[in-house]
Amino acid sequence: MKINRKSILSLRNYSLIVGLVAASAFAFQSSAWSMGGAEPAVVIPAPARDEAPGSSHSEIALFSGGCFWGVQGVFQHVKGVTKAVSGYAGGDAQTANYDQVSNGDTGHAETVQVTYDPTQVTYGELLHIFFSVGHNPTELNRQGPDTGTQYRSAVFPMNAQQSEVVKAYIAQLNGSHSYSKPIVTKVESNGHFYPAEAYHQNFLNDNPNHPYIVVNDLPKIKELQQYFPHNYREQAVLVKE
Repeated sequence: MKINRKSILSLRNYSLIVGLVAASAFAFQSSAWSMGGAEPAVVIPAPARDEAPGSSHSEIALFSGGCFWGVQGVFQHVKGVTKAVSGYAGGDAQTANYDQVSNGDTGHAETVQVTYDPTQVTYGELLHIFFSVGHNPTELNRQGPDTGTQYRSAVFPMNAQQSEVVKAYIAQLNGSHSYSKPIVTKVESNGHFYPAEAYHQNFLNDNPNHPYIVVNDLPKIKELQQYFPHNYREQAVLVKE
């Protein structure tokens, strides 16, 4: 039986999901590996430019890097992050739901809203993690086994300072040839965020044995711990219902 992320989640009934996943895990995992599996981390320099220090203890950043399960999972393990929520950005409110976004024609990207304390972790540090272990910024409209504009690499700056920092960082990374291919990450202005359905929240934390998570996302957590030990936190900060 061929199963993919959308067909699994369309069932909605988790008891059925568990049975289907158990029966098809090996086939799904083999298929995922054949399509590349987890993207390896890339060791890259930190941003030369970062946000200026301020008095705020709570700011928001929006990151889109493929399936939001893994991106959310990574940021939930970053010190200074107080909340990481899976959702949608780039489209309209009426299409901000998984069924429609999965069609790839809504303008939305699967996005994670990161709330963070800039006195503990800066916007530049979050970008460093995002571009290194969070996803592969050279893949156009895809990440690993997932394809479509909803899986595009994008950053939605929340203010002018964030916009300047991320644009400067992309130029820095391209200029240093940190990757074998050019960065395709879009810096987008339509940053209205819509939280995803409850069953998407904390998915990596709650389903560590899910074959998709095992193949594509758990390696990101290990890489975060390996390459960013100063930023890594063992206990994930979870979304509360």
